[in-house]
Amino acid sequence: MMTFGDALVKLKGGLAVARSGWNGKGMWIKLQVPDANSKMSLPYIYMSTVDGKLVPWLASQTDVLAEDWAVTL
Repeated sequence: MMTFGDALVKLKGGLAVARSGWNGKGMWIKLQVPDANSKMSLPYIYMSTVDGKLVPWLASQTDVLAEDWAVTL
């Protein structure tokens, strides 16, 4: 298990991470770094929901302070 700071390092390394405390199983987040063909111009974090949809993600205070982060996928 990791802190959010540790998880952020893993995200920047290209890995997906998730919290064991999330109710939805199979949910994870990943960092997207735009390239020359992207419509976005800055990196952002997105989440895969329980039903596999990809959506923008914003950390809550609970997520930031949690220590139950783990690499997934």
